[in-house]
Amino acid sequence: MTFEGFVALRYLVAKRKQTFISIVTIIAILGVASGVAALIVALAVSTGFRSDLQKKLLGGTAHINVKPVLEIEGIKNHSVVTKKIVKIPGVLNASPALYGTVLLSAGPRQDGVMLKGISVEVSDVKQHFFKIIEGDLNELRFDSADEDFKKIAVGTTLSKRLGLFLGDTVSIFGDETVLSPLGEVSLNRRFKIAVIFESGLYDFDDHWVFTSLKSAQKVLGVGRHVSVIECHVDNVDEVEKISLAIKTLLGKGFETIDWKELNRPVFEALRLEKLVMIITIGLIIFVAALNIITTLTMMVMEKTRDIAVLMSMGATEWNIRKIFIFQGLIIGIVGSFFGLILGYSICWICDKYQLIQLQADVYSISHVPFEMLITDGLLVMVVAIFVSFLATLYPSKRASRLDPVDALHYE
Repeated sequence: MTFEGFVALRYLVAKRKQTFISIVTIIAILGVASGVAALIVALAVSTGFRSDLQKKLLGGTAHINVKPVLEIEGIKNHSVVTKKIVKIPGVLNASPALYGTVLLSAGPRQDGVMLKGISVEVSDVKQHFFKIIEGDLNELRFDSADEDFKKIAVGTTLSKRLGLFLGDTVSIFGDETVLSPLGEVSLNRRFKIAVIFESGLYDFDDHWVFTSLKSAQKVLGVGRHVSVIECHVDNVDEVEKISLAIKTLLGKGFETIDWKELNRPVFEALRLEKLVMIITIGLIIFVAALNIITTLTMMVMEKTRDIAVLMSMGATEWNIRKIFIFQGLIIGIVGSFFGLILGYSICWICDKYQLIQLQADVYSISHVPFEMLITDGLLVMVVAIFVSFLATLYPSKRASRLDPVDALHYE
């Protein structure tokens, strides 16, 4: 250990008659620790929200949607278009899908839902779901438009709200109509619940139902048309590049929208929120730096005689400055270390036991997710130590400028 480091440690440990200096030092360390812990928790919440939302969105939606620009009814020659898309490098699979708003009725209970028809013959059905609670996805594969009771998958929230169970039958009313003595009425089609799924997103679990593409085409009365062609890629961060390749291949008659563009407002809001939290909570570290300045300034006043003695014994101005710089760095390092332990402990406990619950219908998720990144912790620690170093510049400079003759004149 260097001479300056040894003296700095001795000064931080107060003697019996200098208890006040020790208390101020502890307060300064606690200030740095609380600032680091608060910033760690804030970054973990922001990262957790973004990561959890992205994972759930990609678990139940396509990476890229291909839609026609002019055809209002949808895509008719979807098999030809699909074969072209799957040849593009980076595209894992592509399958047609059909969307439409329908009325789902279960006895006296009924509600408007979004019906999605998926091409179970050519695509992996699991890509449309996040978690299967009950049932077997293979049931949807055996669904046929000619069956009396077609198969359907519903979300957990919708099933609880309407009192639906696996194997129950429901009625769905779409755009297809039939003539009756009272005029045209919506055609009632019966579906059997074969799957109950959960995505973790409230709107998805409460308002979406799935069936085979043929069954959805019958209910919505669109013939062989589909709404979009859904594509999954091997690297979700390169969707812009692959989207451009798809548009170039298909020509001006089609447009693409990727998952980033579709959810851009949400992720931009999360990014802005993260920035605001960093600035706001960063003020705690700034306040901790003021505590360090106060602590070292008081220590310079308390150790005036010691500083004069050291300088009279040959210590240079740089030696004196290094003593107080080391003191500030020790406060910053110790405070950052305990702040990291506290912050990561809080995040781990809150995430494991889901202590902070949310209203799912407002926030789309049931609890606050925490995702702790090592890089975030290291960055916060480096910033805290750097700010602590800056806080030492004024007190150390003041200490090095003391005149030993004046300091010892009245001793």
